[in-house]
Amino acid sequence: MSATREAKILRIQQVAVSLGVVIMLVKFTAYYFTHSNTILTDALEGMVNIVAGSFAVYSLILSSKPKDIDHPYGHGKIEFIATGFEGVLIVLASVLIIAKSVLNFFHPEQIHHLELGVILIIATGIANYVIGYFLERKAKEYNSLVLDADGKHLQSDGYISLAILIGVLVIWFTGIRMLDNLFAIAAGLFISYTGLRLMRRSLSGIMDETDTHIITSIVSYLNTHRRDSWIDIHNMREIQYGSALHVDCHVTLPYYFTLEQTHDEIDRIEKLINQSGQFPVEVFIHPDPCIPICCKLCQLSDCPVRQHPFEKRVEWTFINVTENRKHQLDNE
Repeated sequence: MSATREAKILRIQQVAVSLGVVIMLVKFTAYYFTHSNTILTDALEGMVNIVAGSFAVYSLILSSKPKDIDHPYGHGKIEFIATGFEGVLIVLASVLIIAKSVLNFFHPEQIHHLELGVILIIATGIANYVIGYFLERKAKEYNSLVLDADGKHLQSDGYISLAILIGVLVIWFTGIRMLDNLFAIAAGLFISYTGLRLMRRSLSGIMDETDTHIITSIVSYLNTHRRDSWIDIHNMREIQYGSALHVDCHVTLPYYFTLEQTHDEIDRIEKLINQSGQFPVEVFIHPDPCIPICCKLCQLSDCPVRQHPFEKRVEWTFINVTENRKHQLDNE
């Protein structure tokens, strides 16, 4: 990722955190005047946004550092840790919300000035959703995991504010104060689901879980532009380090190719892989020499050492490209 892009992402996240501080203060002001647990749910969620957003800023600063001897793939993995940290904070906030709401069933508090709470919830909910939508769009533009996680979180916060608004209105019009605790518990459960999703995404990145969408997109593009000399591509893997993507694979080429010819073919594949997506990819390709069984799949019409006639073109798929073996016919 270029320095300019890194600076833009960092600046966007810093602005989002600054706006989040203002929104959080407004939410706690609403709770101060109303003493509503439902509104407190929204306020605690705003506090989580600030802590998680601040950690995200730190992770962006760290991930922007260049590769070094100790970190040959860069520092991008910190973005997955930041996403997981945000998820943990969300779950903890939901637990506190649910615990306080259950406690209030036995020790109820008086609720006041709900009309003011309604106005402030509407304002903060709209603000969070707009900021989240903006962050998610920028995340796609810059391929930033941190902006995407924060954007999704803020948009879900906007939906939560809408649900809380409905709950407060119901309490206001019915006068049933006990509903405040029930709505707060429901909101807490929904928030915990958001946190668990972020934690799941963080763990998948740290554990280098295969992104089937990325591999499928690369394979589809290579299928469209494949050359006859590329007998097969196998053992393809992808690893994401924050905004950086690394792909490695094996390619089977005619064994009699010179080193120069082999290099040229590998270079063509690297360029195609980079063209298949929106962002640059670091590619490592290991060349394999063909063996007699490959003749049945090889489309080189002028091969001087062919031992078997060509039988069938094998389409590259996610399955056969990720397998750690040369491609074969179905009956072999």
